[in-house]
Amino acid sequence: MSSKPVRGCGPRAWPAASGDPPVARSHRSAARGWTLMELLVIVAIIGLMLKIAMPNIQNTLLNYRLGAASASVAGAIQQTRYRAVMNGCYYTIAFTAGSTTYLVQTQAISGTPPVCATNGDTSPKFTNADSWGAVPWTTGAGLSVVTSTTLEFGSSGIVGTPPSPATNPLVPCAPNCSFQLSNGNATRTVTISGVGNVKVTSP
Repeated sequence: MSSKPVRGCGPRAWPAASGDPPVARSHRSAARGWTLMELLVIVAIIGLMLKIAMPNIQNTLLNYRLGAASASVAGAIQQTRYRAVMNGCYYTIAFTAGSTTYLVQTQAISGTPPVCATNGDTSPKFTNADSWGAVPWTTGAGLSVVTSTTLEFGSSGIVGTPPSPATNPLVPCAPNCSFQLSNGNATRTVTISGVGNVKVTSP
């Protein structure tokens, strides 16, 4: 009887036939993992990508805040005009350059239905005026009004600039009044028509 060992059995296995995968070698490669140098290179690449992308991310956030602030300003203007029409009194809304707040004032109002202390296009307005204090139009940093602007709203909803002197008639926006908001890089133009339509545009 032959004592030749059977391939794959016994204490000694025959060499793998040509074409069989190098099993032991593949296990060694998979277990090797990442070297410290490779990890440092990957971290450096990620850091470089973030450095390149950061200005774009910051600009996107600033533009988003500017758009939201512009919508807030437009809403404040429309709300002030609505108050003037509903109460039948003169109102002003003032935006100050470099500031992120606005100030709304009206003639002193009393009674129900509301009665203005003084009225009429040529009457002195805002003597003993009521004020709600400074109201923020944004909480984001880096935003501001470019040019100080005050708008006045008549009881009929007409929008204009305060007369000078105060005894003169309201000067309607003809055809429009406008001012700009800025985030330091970009601007939005807020345009108000003489009848109170508000539009926000980009240059």
